[in-house]
Amino acid sequence: MKDFIGFTRRNMLIYFKDFLAVLFSLLTSIIFFLLYILFLKGTFVDALTGSMKGLENIVSANDIDMFANGILLSGILGSAIITVPYTCLQTIVKDKEAGVDSDICATPMKRWKIVLSYFTASSICAFIITSLILTAGLAVLSFMGDPHISAGSVLAAYGTVLLGCVSSTALFMVLMLMFKSSSTSTAFFGILSAAAGFIIGAYIPLSQFSDGVQSFCNLFPACHITSMFRNVLLSGLAENIDSSIGGLDNGAFIAAMKETFSFNAKSFGYSFGNSASVMYICIIALICVAAMTVVYNKTYKRR
Repeated sequence: MKDFIGFTRRNMLIYFKDFLAVLFSLLTSIIFFLLYILFLKGTFVDALTGSMKGLENIVSANDIDMFANGILLSGILGSAIITVPYTCLQTIVKDKEAGVDSDICATPMKRWKIVLSYFTASSICAFIITSLILTAGLAVLSFMGDPHISAGSVLAAYGTVLLGCVSSTALFMVLMLMFKSSSTSTAFFGILSAAAGFIIGAYIPLSQFSDGVQSFCNLFPACHITSMFRNVLLSGLAENIDSSIGGLDNGAFIAAMKETFSFNAKSFGYSFGNSASVMYICIIALICVAAMTVVYNKTYKRR
């Protein structure tokens, strides 16, 4: 077990010692935050206030701002669980390019331990970074007003972070094992960073796209994770808004908001609840873990 822990620690240190790697892994989240401050917040708030239809004097403007800020935080977290694990996993390609992997494979360490060490290190790094973002986000929301997030919801949010980091790492691990050079993995990261915000519905709600596009996007676990973040972070606030309306609209406003901002992932006509999303994500993660073990073993045998 010492060899597994030691190699996992080595992979984590490689990521954390490279400040630029950590910074670039958060680039998509930073870009989304800046776009939100400059453009998207006004769009989100206008969409929310435009949907009230006579409820403007009942629903607090602060609650609407808080709702929009919760959408922002869920988008930042959703993009982070994509880019952070990917950046950390680039150690695999760097080791392959430098010939370090041949030295590693020449050791008595089992092949499955090697591949799981990469996987574990990336999952832990992603969890640490994303948890820090979540903690900072919750602190800012609390400073701005009452986000109506219970202690149970906070724990659920950190649990969602863990699930998202593990599932994204498993998915990208299979992909990373196929890259042979850092230039290829870096080029793909550029494409991934540009597309991530759209895929998870951070820039534009997925409900604005066609059913086919929504179904395709929701094949990715990160979309389900982002929807779960919205449920965990905003359900308490949504209940507070609904109670302030006092049943005048029979819950239509909140239902419309949950539909617009995709609180539940939809794919091929099926709407996933939180439990269904968790099951789907776990199945995909397990398949990817099995696949990455097989791919790594076959890659080693060809050498």
